[in-house]
Amino acid sequence: MDRRTLLRSAALATLLTAGACADRDDDAVTFFFQARPEEARARLRIIDEFQRRRPDIRIRTIMSGPDPLQQMLTYCAGGKCPDVLMAWELLYAGLADRGVLVDLREFLDREPDYATALRADGYAALRDTFVWDGGQYALPEQWSGVFLYYNRKLFAEAGIRAPASWSRAWSFDEFLAAAQALTHRDSEGRTRQWGFVDAWVPYFSAACFGMNNGSEWFSPPVRPTRTNLGDPRFAAGLQFYADLAVRHRVAPSVGDRQSVSAQDLFRSGRAAMLMGGHWLYSEFAGREDLDVDVTVLPVGPHGGPGAITDIGSTGLAIAAASPRREQAWEFVKFATGPEGQAIIAESGLFVPVLRSAMRSAGFAAAHPGLRNLEVFTEGPEHSRQLAVTPVWGKVEALLERGCNRVLRGAATAESLGGQTTSDIDRLLRAAV
Repeated sequence: MDRRTLLRSAALATLLTAGACADRDDDAVTFFFQARPEEARARLRIIDEFQRRRPDIRIRTIMSGPDPLQQMLTYCAGGKCPDVLMAWELLYAGLADRGVLVDLREFLDREPDYATALRADGYAALRDTFVWDGGQYALPEQWSGVFLYYNRKLFAEAGIRAPASWSRAWSFDEFLAAAQALTHRDSEGRTRQWGFVDAWVPYFSAACFGMNNGSEWFSPPVRPTRTNLGDPRFAAGLQFYADLAVRHRVAPSVGDRQSVSAQDLFRSGRAAMLMGGHWLYSEFAGREDLDVDVTVLPVGPHGGPGAITDIGSTGLAIAAASPRREQAWEFVKFATGPEGQAIIAESGLFVPVLRSAMRSAGFAAAHPGLRNLEVFTEGPEHSRQLAVTPVWGKVEALLERGCNRVLRGAATAESLGGQTTSDIDRLLRAAV
């Protein structure tokens, strides 16, 4: 995050949390979330519209710091748990397992017609991500799986055509050939243009390449008992990703990434493709010097048919300790239902989780110039869960340590099938 964005984030956090410091004994519903400044403004639009329709229910916002899970646990342990909490795909299970969250079936079962309509309009993969031990502990509010941004001008100059949909993806070989053709070096061997850069967490990105070679990262994805790092298909996909930098040099090395961000490289035309999610769209859209579109991840020889991505969803949950459950439910229902999702669609800052909003004129109008809008509208149906476990924090620490050695070229992906896999499996089995 650059200094300007950091300052804007700090200023907005002050504005949003100002109300949380006053009138602590009032009856407002407290809403805890994390967002960049632009995203926070979109959430405020939803809150404003909800309060216009329901003036009897007031919402007070609380902005998250850099560690939202720890912050939520601290609030709740101190008896000040926010009424409505943003729930992350990879983190919510720890809260649900501790009894911090309400099973939303308590409300859905009372409104069967609404629940049926929501189910029909939504995506099972996103909804089921927030099912833990049979309970629905959050309702999805946005889809944020990863894909590829690409520079149309650079692709056209190289005579390369990018796939337009998940069902008609390109192969690992086709993707590599494109990245090689789009990587340019000067006479002294210095890279002037990269074929591919990554703006996400590298070992998460590598896992998506492994999943696109025919193997899940964890089995089963919800409450897993083992990781598939040692599966030859997954390892080959992860190694392919690592080799983009280590062997083929079409992507910056780990060291190169320390000096300049992937976003800056892509914005300035010094990278032809960038891996990331919709959260970056506002950084690239509407720039006269950047002709951008989106395409899908490549598929390995053991993957397909079609490409897949991570679910990457966030949802809204209600605290079990909330004294304002009914009011909180009305807000969650609004934000995750047709009215709130229409606002999300029109904002252009999120990808909605209801088909009606995804296919709306407002969503298309918020993405002018994109030819491959299907990458967004078809994304949820081509999404797969990464892992839903209450011990994700400990698992991630092991993954980061092991995978980063592979990404630096200090180890092979195949080597992760040894001690790293054993240590992770031990953690997962203990949590079942």
